Amino acid sequence: MNRYIYFAGAAMLMLVLLAGLLAQSGDKAVKYNKLTAEEERVIVDKGTERPFTGMYYEHDETGTYTCKRCDAPLYRSQDKFDAGCGWPSFDDEIPGAVKRLTDADGQRTEILCANCGAHLGHVFTGEGFTAKNTRHCVNSISMNFVPAPQTSGQSAKAWFAGGCFWGVEHYFEKEPGVLQVISGYMGGTIERPTYEQVCTGRTGHAETVEVTYDPDKTSFETLARLFFEIHDPTHLNHQGPDRGPQYRSAVFYTTDTEKAIVEKLIRLLKEKGYDVVTEVTPASAFWPAETYHQDYYARTGKEPYCHFYIRRF
Repeated sequence: MNRYIYFAGAAMLMLVLLAGLLAQSGDKAVKYNKLTAEEERVIVDKGTERPFTGMYYEHDETGTYTCKRCDAPLYRSQDKFDAGCGWPSFDDEIPGAVKRLTDADGQRTEILCANCGAHLGHVFTGEGFTAKNTRHCVNSISMNFVPAPQTSGQSAKAWFAGGCFWGVEHYFEKEPGVLQVISGYMGGTIERPTYEQVCTGRTGHAETVEVTYDPDKTSFETLARLFFEIHDPTHLNHQGPDRGPQYRSAVFYTTDTEKAIVEKLIRLLKEKGYDVVTEVTPASAFWPAETYHQDYYARTGKEPYCHFYIRRF
């Protein structure tokens, strides 16, 4: 009887210790920045700060707005505009950063940090403030701001092909550290190809974007990771409804380091179960596409039809 009591007590002690360890592990997984009572009222309890009082309402410094609760990047300064509403307004978010839910009132659309679920504010469409016809109305108190670092003035270029260049360009233009994105053609056999020639699929070109970026703000690997998350690298010679070799997935590298980075990322994706078909090819002559292809979605206010951000790493 005493032996039974001894073993039962030991087992109970082990369970208590295990529960404590699990609780500690869980606490680490959900530990966020400490909030003031007013920050918690807005961020956790879904309140709203008074209009025209937030520190970022008239803020126009260059940089990135991050979640106050978990520090995840949310918005870029170049997407901020003055809607005259009393709260910071943005017409776009960093891809994958913001989650939308139907508000408790059943009418508005609430926006939350996709990483931690912090309440940011609401999103509205159809108001016509900008070409994107979207307004993220965000509480200043839900955000922090990270100024853009000073740069050396140097830039670098990278070339990516992942289906229709409109969509690839659209996402790269939003990436912090990217200075310019040009849609064009690479990898073919003729000089100065036209869009009509490339569309035949017989010139060997792929619809490609040339990304000029600031190495002090971003890196080739960061851009390559984004590339694999804004198109489907398992599709051979097509993305969405677009078919043909001109829509193939390819990275055109200029150094052995770039080649090694891309091959590493492909290896990681294959280990995750993705049957990647992306070509890794030395860069060749890049030919800018016709003017009407440049900044297509920014000019038209439309959204990509075959490119979507999907976190893969």
